[in-house]
Amino acid sequence: MTKIVKSKYKISRRLGVSVWGRDKDPATKKNYRPGQHGPTFMRKVSDYGRQLNAKQLLKGFYGRIREKQFRKIFSEAVRSKGDTGENLVGFLESRLDSVVYRLNFASTIFAARQLVSHKHIKVNGKVTNIASYYVKEGDIIELSDKAKAFDIIQAAIEVMERPVPEYLELDPVHKKAKFIRVPKIAEVPYASVMEPQLVVEFYSR
Repeated sequence: MTKIVKSKYKISRRLGVSVWGRDKDPATKKNYRPGQHGPTFMRKVSDYGRQLNAKQLLKGFYGRIREKQFRKIFSEAVRSKGDTGENLVGFLESRLDSVVYRLNFASTIFAARQLVSHKHIKVNGKVTNIASYYVKEGDIIELSDKAKAFDIIQAAIEVMERPVPEYLELDPVHKKAKFIRVPKIAEVPYASVMEPQLVVEFYSR
């Protein structure tokens, strides 16, 4: 288990919001900064601070993507036609690990990434073990035969901890799904308020 996975909930305490909306997230009970003065800590946040926090929150939600990789995704969003913020979220939601997470094949984005890297996910019938792989409209995503028998995955699908968004079409019986379209920001079911426009401003400074 990586250091990032072990400390995944620290970002919730640091930013004071529940990043993934899970009951075990400490921010659901302590929505203030950690430390002795956390409950009474007051400091005016600058524009730069708000932009930085927005970037850290968005990056953290998708499994604390490394800065170099996140900046690369942002550069792709800038080069694409349309609104950069919308493009950025579209790219992030099109990542294979994000799709696996949205489908409830895994309880966390970190577990979803692990499923992909361990070759338990197929795209259009072919095993794909690259978490950052961009799923395209019409692609079929499914669990490997071995993964379909995992009790933990079966339980996750039955519980459906999170609603499957409309841009994905899930077949829970056969444990496969279709990627309908790249979503708009308004369609993405975030557990906390995301401000991708502030992320755009952060990288545009």
